[in-house]
Amino acid sequence: MKNEKLIIAKKKFSSRLIVGTGKYKSMTECAKAIKLSGAEIVTVAVRRVNITDKNKPLLMDYINTKKITYLPNTAGCFNSKEALRTLRLAREIGGWKLVKLEVLGDKQNLFPDMIETLKSTEVLAKEGFKVMVYCNDDPLMAKRLENSGADAIMPLAAPIGSGLGIQNKTNIKIIRNQTKLPLIIDAGLGQASDATIAMELGCDGVLVNTAIAKAKKPFDMALAFKNAVIAGRQSYLAGRIDKYLYGNASSPKTGIIK
Repeated sequence: MKNEKLIIAKKKFSSRLIVGTGKYKSMTECAKAIKLSGAEIVTVAVRRVNITDKNKPLLMDYINTKKITYLPNTAGCFNSKEALRTLRLAREIGGWKLVKLEVLGDKQNLFPDMIETLKSTEVLAKEGFKVMVYCNDDPLMAKRLENSGADAIMPLAAPIGSGLGIQNKTNIKIIRNQTKLPLIIDAGLGQASDATIAMELGCDGVLVNTAIAKAKKPFDMALAFKNAVIAGRQSYLAGRIDKYLYGNASSPKTGIIK
């Protein structure tokens, strides 16, 4: 368990928790929460977080790029053209090739537009990007993304920021069984136990932002998610017992005193 690593695009990480950098009260709060979470990857919304203007607080001043892997994402993009332009800009600015692709279909539900997402994945893979893809929980689409060159599949648990937790365990299990790519649950988690459930389903990791940033006590929640991911992974590897419809006594049936 100690030596087991999360491997994405041939890079190894000790933590299976990825944390977003949005919605915090300040960059100071964000940095402290990330430190407590133990996360080694943080998502960065290229269109929303300051990573270039030195006249304003820079994210790099708070989160060391030598210790933490930045994962630029395309939050706020609603078509392939916007997403491609954003990630090409990220590569130009910071040399980032490991990226998170997120192409939304509408502003209310924030579900992924899978047609635009698939199109973008194909282009980015051909351009040498290592693409972690936010997607719906459709096993068929997950397989298409894998065949298109994705480096990680990131199905939503529920709508972004909803806090509803995993809504379709069956589909997540199917995706787990069919893919050899890293499977990261992304979006919709609300509490630490949601992360444990994701890990017990066999997911390789989880991505959390709102559930930590908007918690009443963000620092406590960051630590809770850290422990939940570890517990869930350990539980998955340990192997749960079979389920039975009826009771199954735990004490011996032989040698009973009469």
